Order: sequence, then structure tokens, then C-alpha cells
Amino acid sequence: MKVRVHGRRRHYRTVDFDARINEVVLIEQRKLPHQFELTRTRTVQQTARAITNMTVRGAGAIGATAAFGLAQAARAFTGKTEPAFARHLQRAYETLAAARPTAVDLVNALNEVRASMAGDHTVAQQQRLSLKAARQFADDDVAHCQAIGRHGVKLIKNGMRVLTHCNAGWLAFVDVGSATAPLYAAQAKGKSFHVFCDETRPRSQGAALTAWELAQQGVSHEVIADNAAGHLMQRGEIDLVIVGSDRTLGRTGEVTNKIGTYTKAVLAARHRIPFYVAIPLSTIDWNLKSGLEIPIEEREEAEVLNAWGADAHGRFRQVRVANPSSTARNPAFDVTPPELITGIITPQGIFGPNDLWKEQKRLGG
Repeated sequence: MKVRVHGRRRHYRTVDFDARINEVVLIEQRKLPHQFELTRTRTVQQTARAITNMTVRGAGAIGATAAFGLAQAARAFTGKTEPAFARHLQRAYETLAAARPTAVDLVNALNEVRASMAGDHTVAQQQRLSLKAARQFADDDVAHCQAIGRHGVKLIKNGMRVLTHCNAGWLAFVDVGSATAPLYAAQAKGKSFHVFCDETRPRSQGAALTAWELAQQGVSHEVIADNAAGHLMQRGEIDLVIVGSDRTLGRTGEVTNKIGTYTKAVLAARHRIPFYVAIPLSTIDWNLKSGLEIPIEEREEAEVLNAWGADAHGRFRQVRVANPSSTARNPAFDVTPPELITGIITPQGIFGPNDLWKEQKRLGG
């Protein structure tokens, strides 16, 4: 995706790697939409922290960051023996895997990198293989999102009003995005449509990130309060809902996504509005048998009790919006059952949520 910085448009990837100095290069998402900035992580601990504190966020983006983080750790090893290298790599794997528990892309990415290193290889060979595999994961993420756009573009009709929730755009992936991929493909075909971006409290990814992306791309859009979606649906002002996912169960078709997604799915079903989920293959979990088994991340209560943004002078500030003595619950994700989902847009096509398991081979399971 291209970004206008200092009056010039330039292509950026959300996640990249500088092999010369062994650093992961990320877009600092916490400062968007007010300031566009690249940041670098120099150690695997810093890389894991960037995932946890949401410097980088979104299923594919944190997967790619974890993949590069494991390669970063492998390349940083200066010991001499294979057993010492194996222990070093395992510690790095565990550090990265614990960074955020809900999104399965992260663990799938780590497993892909580690699998590429298996076999009778020297430490130096494994170090080279780790970076090659991490780059492949990132490239696959881009290719998957492009394919999602090709399959999903047929859902976007001229004059449509589309609702999104949270950010499943290129900032949430390496490039292109999942839920936004059909929108960008439709724009490229000259279709006219309008997007409503749920603000997505408490981190406001829809208002801060999705809206910023769409503005950069010149897509017609408006930000709405999370609680406004039902009103617009009732008035016939929303024709389609497309969201992303951080973990979709291949066995059941249950979808885990940013908190509030389940609410939107219930509302869409009530008003008979098609509800689609867009995912790359790395988002599918083929192991868990029930959405109740999915680890739902509980983040710090300060995210709910406070708001963060830039004032009129461009200074970043945090302000308290809740009653001073109150506490808060902050589950970051919820689970949407398959009966509320019209279809799942994948790089291999659009499937019913209950069809994923029988298409397991085709979907890389």
C-alpha cells in the first residue's frame, strides 16, 4: 500500500526486516493516524514487546513479526554448539508465542519457521533458513490477501454501503489486508461504494487505522460509534458487513475477532444483512474443537477507562474518561458462531463456515 508522507506517495510494508543489522522494521501503529513513523526492534525481546504493546497489531502482521523475530533470534546466536542453539531458539519461540495469546497466525508463523530449520543442518544453515522462511511467510501473507481480494470483489456492488469492524486492512497484515482486500479490488475496477468504519473501542482501531487507510486510498468512508451500527441497519443504510479474524476454527467454523464482532453478527442476522469474514490460510486453527477453548486475551483495564489521542497542538495525551474509582473488564476478542456467518472469504474461494473442515486439504490443513 502507498502512503503519503511529506507530500510524496511511497509503498510501505507493515512488517519488514533489515538483514544487514538484524532488525525488524515496523510501522508504529500507536501513533497513527496523527503521525506516520517507522520503528525498529533490535532483539527478540523488543520484537515480542512490540506485539504485546500493539506497536504492531492484526493477525497477519503479528504473524510476520513473530516469524522475523524468530529469525532475528536465530541470527543473533553467537554460541558454538547445536544443543545451545536449540535451547536459545526455544526460549525465543516461547517469548514470541506468549506475546499475544488469541491470534493463531503468530504460532502458525513460528511453527513454519521452525519447521523450515528441521533436519541435518549446521547452525549457520539454520540461521539462513530461518530468515528465508520468515520472508516466505510475509510474502505468502501478501499473496493470500491479494487472492482474498480477487474472490471477494464480486460481493461489492455499485452503490453498496459496507460496514467494517476493527482493522483488517494492510496495517493488520504485511500488505493489502483481508477485509479491505475486496474493497481495494472493487475500487481498482472502478466500482463506487461507501464504507462505515466502526470506531472499535477501546483501542479505536477502526477510527484510527481503518479510516486512515481508506483516506490514504481515497475510498469514501465515515467513522461511526460502535453502537450506531444497529440504527443504520434498521434504517436500511448498511448492505454488507466484512470483518477479519484472528483465529477461525477449521473444525467448527467459529470465528474469533476483535471484541464487538459477535454483536455485529447478531445485528446483521436480525436485519438479514450478509456477514462475511476474510482470512488468509494462516488464520485457520485446525486443532481446537470448540470456540470455548480459544484463549481470549484480557488486556489492561486502563484501555477502557482512558482515551488516548493527539490534542489540537499535535501532542499525544491520555485522559481519564471513566469514573475515577471504577474498575473495568477488557476482553480483547469474542467468538462468532458459524450460523451467523454468511461466508468466509479465503485465498481459495468463499466457503460456508461449516464447509472448512471438508475442504481441509484445499485450505492447507
